[in-house]
Amino acid sequence: MTDNQNQKYAQHLKMAWRIYAVLIALLAVILVLFVARDNEERFFYGFMTIAGSYAFRPTERFMADLIFKYTGVSKPDEKA
Repeated sequence: MTDNQNQKYAQHLKMAWRIYAVLIALLAVILVLFVARDNEERFFYGFMTIAGSYAFRPTERFMADLIFKYTGVSKPDEKA
């Protein structure tokens, strides 16, 4: 692949992670503002949503497949 394709993939990967982070933050805000009933639940939903999203984050392979599916840019080969 050319350097241009590598740069495109890197840009799309960064954008995918930004979208993932915004969605998780939005989910945490919704849980804290609309679901939690007291301060303990607010803390739990706010903290555990972020911690759970880190523990169960998407793999590089999954992200690469989605980037290829939606943009057509494939993951660059590993250089040994």
